[in-house]
Amino acid sequence: MKFIIRLHAEITIKSDSVRKRFGKVLVNNLKNILSRKQLPVTVSWHWDRIDLTSAENTPELADKISDELMRIPGIAWFSRSHELALAEQAGEADFGPILEQVLSCWQQRLTGRSFAVRVKRKGQHSFSSQDLERYIGGGLLAHVDNARVNLRRPDTEVRIEVDRQVVRVFEDKQPGIGGFPLPTQETVLSLLSGGFDSSVASFQLLRRGARTHFCFFNLGGDQHETGVQQTAYYLWQQYASSHPLKFISIDFAPVVTEILERVDNGLMGVVLKRQMLRAAEIVADRLNTAAIVTGEALGQVSSQTLSNLSVIDEATRKLVLRPLIVMDKQDIINIAQQIGTADIARSMPEYCGVISVKPTVKADRGAIAAAEAQLDSRLIEQQVSAANVVDVRDIGEAAAARVESVATISELGNNMTVLDIRANDVQELAPLSAEELGAPVMHIPFFRLASKFTELDPDTTYLLYCDRGVMSQIQALYLQEQGFRNVAVYNPKKM
Repeated sequence: MKFIIRLHAEITIKSDSVRKRFGKVLVNNLKNILSRKQLPVTVSWHWDRIDLTSAENTPELADKISDELMRIPGIAWFSRSHELALAEQAGEADFGPILEQVLSCWQQRLTGRSFAVRVKRKGQHSFSSQDLERYIGGGLLAHVDNARVNLRRPDTEVRIEVDRQVVRVFEDKQPGIGGFPLPTQETVLSLLSGGFDSSVASFQLLRRGARTHFCFFNLGGDQHETGVQQTAYYLWQQYASSHPLKFISIDFAPVVTEILERVDNGLMGVVLKRQMLRAAEIVADRLNTAAIVTGEALGQVSSQTLSNLSVIDEATRKLVLRPLIVMDKQDIINIAQQIGTADIARSMPEYCGVISVKPTVKADRGAIAAAEAQLDSRLIEQQVSAANVVDVRDIGEAAAARVESVATISELGNNMTVLDIRANDVQELAPLSAEELGAPVMHIPFFRLASKFTELDPDTTYLLYCDRGVMSQIQALYLQEQGFRNVAVYNPKKM
């Protein structure tokens, strides 16, 4: 089994030395990730492609490889490839074996569909690309029911590459996420809150080849931190597992308390963001990172006007990157859905947005300076010094060890109630039916569960449900640690 991997287009237009360096970094990343997943493959670098081969040839292995390749930065697209030698008869190329391979790959998939055959050649041959395209196209029309040719807008492209005396017949072209391999860019520190914006901003920098550490300002206690840790671990596991990343948690509740007590209501949001940047700068210096990343978008909230962002940035000498600055909220949510962080983000309460009632949209620098003069200048350094720093890899290992104690139930019994902990909008789109489940169903969003669970019947077993099972495991574990024993996870798909 072989896969052909193509580099992101921006890599291919760089100088020869840079292109070679990026290619080798990507090869090393592939080796690290695939070997850790115990996938039996070999990876080799060629100037215009990367070859991934395996002596095993099973659909299960192919699916696992594809799942990994589509999430590794630096890959434009990849495709499974079937290679054969270019045959000749009487000094002329024999297209028959190529047609047999094409039919083996495509005959069933092209039934009732339009197609176009695309041939690329390298080297000297006695035939043109169009000669082979016409031969293969005619053969497909003769052997595939209801297939038809459409050269402009085909349902499917059948791609063939003739590389001197080697012919490659490709299967479906599967897109990668593009970008640059990690860590071909400098290291950054992303301010991660667990919401849509910060998770998408972190992904954008990871995709661009920047090793991205995560800095979390804890305003909601252990439960909030657990959810954000899961976001960080998910981003690392899915898109950056070739390299270790750090998760830094800073208790910012004392800073918020001081702001609430000493700062005018309208200035609170801007002052809080400036204090966060000051703390982030200390962390960034200690980690030797080149920039701070935030998920702010222009005009999304009052602190994100141009005037306020300018005042906020003056609190740090570090470069502040805002990859989402001109994006609409719905576009950000759509990306979060695509990359897999939306489920947790929907359940995250927005702590930063609740401290100002009438926030200013054009902060006065003099008023900000006067307000900050009332704050303890040592508090930020103290809170950063007390920060909890963990390797993101350890988050998953620790969570896996802890959730083993949480029972997972797939069959409902007597005196059991399914507790849907998804966010309201998600629950409304796909509500659970008590009639279909054969058990009562309640809905309490994850972020209200800690306070509401004490009001529930202690003699009933509550089975927590969410779409992917991640948040239900986290919340069940959290409740068990608070002394509740009448809680488990509901997974109807578990065998």
